[in-house]
Amino acid sequence: MGPDVLLQYCLSFLGSQETFPFGPETSVFKVAGKMFALSQLGRSPLRVSLKCEPELAEQLRQAHPAVIPGYHLNKRHWNTVILDGSLPEQMIKDMIEDSYDLVVSQLPESRRRAL
Repeated sequence: MGPDVLLQYCLSFLGSQETFPFGPETSVFKVAGKMFALSQLGRSPLRVSLKCEPELAEQLRQAHPAVIPGYHLNKRHWNTVILDGSLPEQMIKDMIEDSYDLVVSQLPESRRRAL
């Protein structure tokens, strides 16, 4: 997965938007003002940090060297995924979708309905 595909996939979710609160080099993808992914799209190798259920986050780290604790994030709830070709693209997409779904599930009911 390259930076263009990552960008377009993150923006394909209902209500998602790209923001730059940490500077112009870091894309932060949010839904209803809450972060579900962040990436420096110009970095090589490309990486994306994603929210994850704590138990699953640990399982993914143990099973895949390209999944590491979230860089500069709460390591219990965030993984950083190195997009070096070692993980199938569908798996990466599933992790992005899971992150989005997790954030949406934690929104108040009124904000979920607004999506």
